[in-house]
Amino acid sequence: MVYRFTIISDEVDDFVREIQIDSEATFQDLHEAILKSVDYSNDQMTSFFICDEDWEKEKEITLEDMDNNSEEDSWVMKDTLLSDLIEDEKQKLIYVFDYMTERSFFIELSEIITGKDLDKAICSKKSGIAPKQVIDFEDMTATNTTIDLDENFYGDETFDTEDFDTEGFDIDINSIADDSFDKGSF
Repeated sequence: MVYRFTIISDEVDDFVREIQIDSEATFQDLHEAILKSVDYSNDQMTSFFICDEDWEKEKEITLEDMDNNSEEDSWVMKDTLLSDLIEDEKQKLIYVFDYMTERSFFIELSEIITGKDLDKAICSKKSGIAPKQVIDFEDMTATNTTIDLDENFYGDETFDTEDFDTEGFDIDINSIADDSFDKGSF
């Protein structure tokens, strides 16, 4: 059985990679195929995360054995088959390739091709230029400017920075109706 993964980046709009790999390959094999498809070096800590349908991280598959907590299952790329943790089309994964700045690729299992096997992974689609593999903190802080707190802050057109005072939110203690609230505790 062959898995066809689609890989995208939230940093580069036209970046897409498709990797076809045998379901009995390891996460290490997928890791190496991704690195090759984007011309990244193999000298960084990386991890895969199995995600739910809302991209919430569930299980981590690490490059090296971290063995931080013996109560939790530990998944290591070289010892974990793709088919051990991935069974259904549309399964979502995150591949963190730059731990220092938490940059990652978003991966989805686009198709399961039955009746076919692959000896090694292939990149079947390559579009766009991959984001830089590592960004140092100086570059990151230079590109991150201050947040513009305009009327669309948090997506709320009614947001107004004047609603805040220097001590926090402006709360009128006397307008609170709950008698069980201790007004003297402020």
